Amino acid sequence: MEKDRLKGVQKTTIAMTASIIPSSIAETSLPLGFDLHPKDAWNATQPDYPRDRCVPQLVAAQAREKPDSPAVSAGGQMLTYRQLDEQANQLAHHLIALGVKRETIVGLCMDRSPEAVVCALAVLKAGGAYLPLDPAYPVERLAFMLNEAQPRVLIAQQILAEQLSVGSWKVLDIDSDRSKFDCQSIAAPTVEVNPAQLAYVIYTSGSTGQPKGVEITHNSLLNLVFWHRREFEVTQRDKASVLASVGFDAAVWEIWPYLTAGASLHLPSDETRVSPARLRDWLVTEEISISFLPTALAERVMTLEWPKQMALRFLLTGADTLYHYPPAGLPFQLVNNYGPTECTVVATSGRVLRGNETNLPAIGYPIANTTVYLLDENLEQVPTGESGELYIGGAGVARGYLNRPDLTAEKFIRDSFSLKPGARLYRTGDLASCLPNGQLAYLGRIDDQIKMLGYRIEPNEIVAVLDRHPSIQSCVVVARGNSCEEKRLAAYLVMRNGTTPAAAELRTFLQNELPDYMVPSVFVRLETLPLTYNGKVDRAALPDPDPDNTLRDEPFTPPRTPIEERLSKILTTLLNLNEVSVNDNFFLLGGHSLLGTQLIARIRGVFGVELGLRKLFDAPTIEGLSAEIERLILARVESMSEDEVERLLG
Repeated sequence: MEKDRLKGVQKTTIAMTASIIPSSIAETSLPLGFDLHPKDAWNATQPDYPRDRCVPQLVAAQAREKPDSPAVSAGGQMLTYRQLDEQANQLAHHLIALGVKRETIVGLCMDRSPEAVVCALAVLKAGGAYLPLDPAYPVERLAFMLNEAQPRVLIAQQILAEQLSVGSWKVLDIDSDRSKFDCQSIAAPTVEVNPAQLAYVIYTSGSTGQPKGVEITHNSLLNLVFWHRREFEVTQRDKASVLASVGFDAAVWEIWPYLTAGASLHLPSDETRVSPARLRDWLVTEEISISFLPTALAERVMTLEWPKQMALRFLLTGADTLYHYPPAGLPFQLVNNYGPTECTVVATSGRVLRGNETNLPAIGYPIANTTVYLLDENLEQVPTGESGELYIGGAGVARGYLNRPDLTAEKFIRDSFSLKPGARLYRTGDLASCLPNGQLAYLGRIDDQIKMLGYRIEPNEIVAVLDRHPSIQSCVVVARGNSCEEKRLAAYLVMRNGTTPAAAELRTFLQNELPDYMVPSVFVRLETLPLTYNGKVDRAALPDPDPDNTLRDEPFTPPRTPIEERLSKILTTLLNLNEVSVNDNFFLLGGHSLLGTQLIARIRGVFGVELGLRKLFDAPTIEGLSAEIERLILARVESMSEDEVERLLG
């Protein structure tokens, strides 16, 4: 009976597995008529991957084979494989002495650095699971995660070690406590690490107003590692970049596939990693061969001029919708990737090739040992070509959410298409369709979740904080703008008792609990929220922000000089706003470092002066920038000869 049911499913299924995609398909452009036959999908044998050793043992093997080769490099600091392995062993011994054992959670609250890599590896060597915490997050948010996860140990930099010391966890100050583990043995601890164990926990934004911790096992991590190494032909000669912050799951595949293969990791400075031109120069100079960049940054970088001969083979991107194809003649391959944290970073991947620019670039095929289904609200597969909710199964599916059995049961469901006992599917909440060539097209969110600047944001988490403000009666948060670079968070507010707080007050209130990327750029005051006939907020009826409904820090001041007028036009276009007051702060309007580099480039083109990114941080308003531009123009004129001035005026 079960076989008959499966035969029926074969006729309409659009399930796909990476193992049935020949390697040539990933590397060549498929004709539009290419059809992935469902029968092949169901009967395909999935590629196996080694599970006799986990990540810490694989890295240790590289340290034995090539001890003096570079492992991690940042600025002037470099660790060889011997140093990486021995330092991780020493810290692992100390963690074990502090009570870390199998499945014990250890928090890591550190900046991107070689030291952070050592600490993560040490946790795995001790048998524990690391919990990466971005030190840029507000202390209140970090405290929530720690209180829910209840790590045995928290490894942190000195300033945060002091702020986060209130709890049941032991705090290891990585800056001042080094002597406590420097004296430990450099030999690997005798700890068994098996694929079923927890490897790491990463928190994502939560629809209930609270972030949720995703539990990933070593087995899921190994599948990602070996797929990545096969797909991109990683060798010991490769140099890979690490740009992601510690708390972002992209850091997982920026680190472990390469260290287990004997390649080297290279970390650019914070200023370099947000400047497209500087990052391009760094990638070329450092001879990086594989790099991952968030979508918005990748789209900017790939339009720059590149040398014809260079080391970079693959530019990997993901985390937002990709809107542009690579320009002709790009000397490396662009690879678009898709995957929720709940499915171990990457679930689908594909080269982006020119030739069908009428559609947005696809998100590729499922990676090895991964299955994808497009289902309707009844969990039935939709007809080929139609849109459905994306469900993901296979080796990458997470164990679930930490301490959230209710949410785990809701989002991780039984895989009725699999004969494997205990197989589960993760319901992503994303809409997709199957293209004629077998690739997936991403169509957006089924709910209100927002993907912006490489982050997945649950608006309800922002709403939950705003609702606690005494002046706010009700509110809704949406994203405005189309492309990933144009998207801005906007909060629509109904006030209590006629109160009108300043926008700065609301930003400060939110920043006490939320990271900067979750703070809305615009606050719009409404008398009531528009509703649909069934009582839900009608997001389509929310008005555009305008001078009358937008909360400001101070009264609107229009441009007063020709320079301010031209700057205003640049900023309204760049920020996708109707108008900008001369005293509005660029960063509080939704600007960030990447947009800042674009602003500086446009100022250079319009005014012929060179501003540093630091100046934008020091003077982030039209008024401040205008004064600096005027000063630079006058200095330039004063340095000219009379003939040069006459030619300029002429």
